[in-house]
Amino acid sequence: MKFRHSLLAKYLLIIIVALIIWPFVLPAYYIPSYFLNKDFPQRAQYMDTNKLKKMWHHEAAKLDGATPEQVNQKLHTVREQYPLAWMFWVDGTGKTKLILSEQKNIPAQWTLENSIEFMNQSDEDPITFVSFIGGKQSNGFMVFQIPPSVTKLPTLSIIDNKLLALYAFLVFGLFLFVSWLFFFKIRKRLIHLQTAMTETQENGIPEKIVINKKDEISELGKAFNHMIDELIKSRHHEQEEEALRKQLIANISHDLRTPLTAIRWHAYSLQKEPLSSKGKDSLHLIENKVDLLSHLLENLLSYTLLSAGKYTLQRKETDIIRFIRESMAGWYPVFEKEGFKIDVSLPEKALSWNIDPHWFMRILDNLYQNVIRHAKSGQYVGVRIVDYEGRTAILIEDKGPGLDVTTDKKGAGIGLSIVSLMLQEMQLGWNITSSPKGTAIYLYEK
Repeated sequence: MKFRHSLLAKYLLIIIVALIIWPFVLPAYYIPSYFLNKDFPQRAQYMDTNKLKKMWHHEAAKLDGATPEQVNQKLHTVREQYPLAWMFWVDGTGKTKLILSEQKNIPAQWTLENSIEFMNQSDEDPITFVSFIGGKQSNGFMVFQIPPSVTKLPTLSIIDNKLLALYAFLVFGLFLFVSWLFFFKIRKRLIHLQTAMTETQENGIPEKIVINKKDEISELGKAFNHMIDELIKSRHHEQEEEALRKQLIANISHDLRTPLTAIRWHAYSLQKEPLSSKGKDSLHLIENKVDLLSHLLENLLSYTLLSAGKYTLQRKETDIIRFIRESMAGWYPVFEKEGFKIDVSLPEKALSWNIDPHWFMRILDNLYQNVIRHAKSGQYVGVRIVDYEGRTAILIEDKGPGLDVTTDKKGAGIGLSIVSLMLQEMQLGWNITSSPKGTAIYLYEK
């Protein structure tokens, strides 16, 4: 990205423009006041003092040999052209003739002393031009003065000072507003980007954002859109691989059922043949392993169907106490045959849960099967209704070596994965605590 498109360059441009404009702020305030002043057009002609001085000397030079009436007429003519100026003239005898001035210190008869005093008083203010009439001292002299009210700049009143302060505040406020607007737009775009990153669509992937500028945030947006594209591609590949994996597992599960059935049939046929004790032990081991493999395949197929959403869930209000009793009645002979001590403690009062009976029966079957397979050494199984963290829960416990112990019958945990998926779909919670003294499984409504 080029520097001229960056946010830093844009903000530096705002600061540079402000620094360039600031020296013109005060002139921009004063200049209109001069032009709007009603006296400004009249005062403008008094600004060039050199031009006035030449004009006055030129008019005086033309009066050589003029009569007093002609001199008076000339002063009146010049006064019409310069109404704000002061003028008077003195004849050759030192007598003041015509006064077109508001000054009070003009003597009627001029002497050397009052001439020097007048010149001293007129040294700086007002501006004074003195010219000899006709260029000759004997003809007398004529005086042109610019009053102080014309030459001095107008002073600001208290109201003007307040207006100037307000004007400066507005100019500074304009800079602050432009800066605030700059960062406000940046913040708005960042919030929009944050929202786009946190809000996801139905597929769990955020929606791409529209890029219409060239700066750092836009570059971040482009990177975000690129990440979305990669996520979509990855999700698509993942879905394809997942579908292929599930189809492969389903095919393998179905294909393995046929040879397992054949093995089971041949093992049954061998039972009718005369075998040694060692052969009978091997045949019994084959039957156990076939049963185990068949159970694993069934769990694998069930897990594949569950994760693919092909198991239909039909929830309804069910008396869970009665349901557990019926389930234990079916498993009672199995536990009794394996030598388990069975401890069932259920209340008489009904407890209603919104479950799918077929799914929940599968959950209990998997948990009971795990007890028989992994906790046979404890010779104990207990099913009770308990209070668990303020909830009414079903407790299934054993006194086996725990889930962390590795045995030859320990699988990949597919059975518990099926239990987890089914409970999650039925919006039920569960928790497992395991130790070398046994395992406790809690099932409860969320």
